[in-house]
Amino acid sequence: MTNVPIEGILLPNEKPNHESSSNWKEYFSFSTDHKVIGIQYLVTSFFFFLVGGIFAMVMRGELMTPESDLVDRTVYNGMFTMHGTVMLFLWTFPSLVGFANYLVPLMIGARDMAFPRLNAVAFWMVPVVGILMMGSFFVPGGPAQAGWWSYPPVSLQNPTGNLINGQVIWLLAVAISGVSSIMGAVNFVTTIVKMRAPGMGFFRMPLFVWGVFSAQIIQLFGLPALTAGAVMLLLDLTVGTSFFDPSKGGNPVMFQHYFWFYSHPAVYVIILPVFAIFSEIFPVYSRKPLFGYKVVAISSILIAGVSGIVWVHHMYVSGTSGWMRLIFMLTTMCVSVPTGIKVFAWVATIWGGKLRLNTPMLFALGGLIMFVFAGITGIMLSSVPVDVHVNNTYFVVGHFHYVLYGTVTMGLFAAIYHWFPKMTGRMYSESWGKIHFWLAFIGTNLNFLPMHPLGLQGMLRRVASYAPEYQFWNVIASLGGFLLGMSTLPFIFNMVISWMQGEKAPANPWRAIGLEWLVFSPPPVENFEEIPIIISEPYGYGKSEPLTANLPE
Repeated sequence: MTNVPIEGILLPNEKPNHESSSNWKEYFSFSTDHKVIGIQYLVTSFFFFLVGGIFAMVMRGELMTPESDLVDRTVYNGMFTMHGTVMLFLWTFPSLVGFANYLVPLMIGARDMAFPRLNAVAFWMVPVVGILMMGSFFVPGGPAQAGWWSYPPVSLQNPTGNLINGQVIWLLAVAISGVSSIMGAVNFVTTIVKMRAPGMGFFRMPLFVWGVFSAQIIQLFGLPALTAGAVMLLLDLTVGTSFFDPSKGGNPVMFQHYFWFYSHPAVYVIILPVFAIFSEIFPVYSRKPLFGYKVVAISSILIAGVSGIVWVHHMYVSGTSGWMRLIFMLTTMCVSVPTGIKVFAWVATIWGGKLRLNTPMLFALGGLIMFVFAGITGIMLSSVPVDVHVNNTYFVVGHFHYVLYGTVTMGLFAAIYHWFPKMTGRMYSESWGKIHFWLAFIGTNLNFLPMHPLGLQGMLRRVASYAPEYQFWNVIASLGGFLLGMSTLPFIFNMVISWMQGEKAPANPWRAIGLEWLVFSPPPVENFEEIPIIISEPYGYGKSEPLTANLPE
């Protein structure tokens, strides 16, 4: 055995490159290896990211002109419903679960997840959800058209009269997705609590693990509400119950409570791991320890806790009483405090550092810049007077997309580039990576920034036609959307070519920190010959002594 010191900015012991025992056939099998499942999640979700992007570009094409002249209005309604659904349930959630699957066992010194078979089952439910969603295009009446919120009574309409219709398929898919995510949450929480390497206390865990842990706690407590709401709405549609049907004495507003009790915390489910990605990347490419490790870790738990008492701010115009509006305005504003702590820590880490503007750092910086803007507009939307004015307008759409694309997707790309050498054992092209970044950064801002003045001027969301005075900003947004779509092409080219014939990656090309960089690239089955023993503080974050792990010779 040998003691391997790992300091915040120092290079760990180099190991020779090593080919994983897995082959391409494993990625199409019922594998229980957490790394294979992680790649399965990432590749599957990226496919649906492309599908959702195509829907978005068709919608932006429609909005180039005030008239509805590109696609039929029902097709447009189906596309905006499916765009939101696919991007959330088939891109952001699965892709982040993919990274968590791949990295968490490596980062905590475990050989696999706590329940490998449950892990595999949870993944294979995702393609089922995708097939159902895409299959809804071929049923009479087409896919669901009530938006990704699917509020009743609109979602209870069934003009075709068929028992099997797009809305029923949508609800079934969402319910299956919920079950899959709950299974994953049980697995992650158990793995992190029970399978950390000896000596790795909670305040010796990497911050990515903290982010995943906090997000999955939200999943455990919040997701059953959405799943139950989807099942109840499905029963209203299929067997004639009256949970939400006002014509039968049901309460449609109750569905909004079920939906938002989870769906606002769901924003933190997807953004907490991205925050943690930023916390892993900024120290590496700034050559400095992260400022305030423990405070940043605790802030993740605080965000998870406060996220459970903010959902009603989506319902200010749903007949919500004045006292409830006031309470939820205050609780929503409180979320900015632990979030601001993270932003302060990142800026303090970057400040005065020896920055290396590699592709992962560019995407992380771009994501941070756009998150700050999204945070400012989010505080605006938490205020009752502002929210009532811009409710259901493009201002909300712009804010939401700065969070979901400007922050989350940019953070995902940062993670893909950062851990690509670890996953594949090969290096990507920095030139193509930087082309991808600048196209994505410019396209994101051109696409979503114009939505804010549109919303302030009163343009409603989810419309295929609009007043001519809104055309200028819509043309700019559409051009940005097309540029954003084009930005994906250099990424695909870079990843495919680099994975097939890229330069062999050194053991630790970024001089990064963490246990995952101490194993071969790609890692072998079961990760570690012997479980490492952690005997000091984590990664030099705010400490003078390095993390030390006992690893085999």
